[in-house]
Amino acid sequence: MKEQTAREYCEEIYPEMCKEFRVIQDEMYETFCKKQRNYGPGNVSVGTSLQTKEDVKLSLTGLWFRINDKINRLKQLVVLGEPDEVGESIQDTYEDLTVYGIIAQLVQRGKWAK
Repeated sequence: MKEQTAREYCEEIYPEMCKEFRVIQDEMYETFCKKQRNYGPGNVSVGTSLQTKEDVKLSLTGLWFRINDKINRLKQLVVLGEPDEVGESIQDTYEDLTVYGIIAQLVQRGKWAK
């Protein structure tokens, strides 16, 4: 008998959670695509072609700053309970944080803007 994969296990035991997980992924992907259409890849590659280790490090450093901004916004909204002056919701902040993490992986894997 074939052993159940982790995916099969989760989808069997937690079907609603897994379904919603995929809905959230799709929503993030849609937002990602809209931002790519608006801004293009240059905002992440910082005008470089990401061909050297230095270019990649610069891009990842920029992403680190963006991620750090989002972490600090979550601290303000969730931990301290302070309102956000620019009107970004907790949901938007979590989405941006997740998408930046995926973008960083695309940069590291050499797939950004390809």
